[in-house]
Amino acid sequence: MSTEIVLVPGLRGSAPDHWQERMAATTGATHLPVGRDPLDLDGRVGDLDAVVSSASGPVLLVAHSAGVLTLLHWAARASAEQGRRVVAGLLVTPPTLRAELPPVYPRLSQMREAGWLPVPSGRLPFASTVLVSEDDALVPAGHVGHANPASGFGAWPFVEEVVEDLLGVSRPRV
Repeated sequence: MSTEIVLVPGLRGSAPDHWQERMAATTGATHLPVGRDPLDLDGRVGDLDAVVSSASGPVLLVAHSAGVLTLLHWAARASAEQGRRVVAGLLVTPPTLRAELPPVYPRLSQMREAGWLPVPSGRLPFASTVLVSEDDALVPAGHVGHANPASGFGAWPFVEEVVEDLLGVSRPRV
């Protein structure tokens, strides 16, 4: 039984040149619905729960930016059985939320009122890898900014290699 890759987008969804969109096109990954109100945490968590529930086999979650927050809130609410369906999570450039986000995003006070904050801090019920910018202290991805089209990321082969590693697939690195 093959592992289903599920892409969890950030607050603004995705863009045609975003690496998640390209990954969906090249790997057949399932992309959570986009277009929800950025503050609709319950809807996003519900979407993720529905996709995990309907998967025919194990699931690998690949979350970007505030999609990482969606994943963390889902994991905090999910049943033990749901958590066991997920074999791994790749958490790509999660927001720090130490300061206000750029003006196109909700204010932190709005996120707090909508339930996004505080961010759940419990242990995830599955293996996880955090992919961060090189100036972060975790698993460095290089100087990638926010890892979106504005930072130059449409196609991003590196993240696909990390996903393949998580799936146990090996291929020569170039």
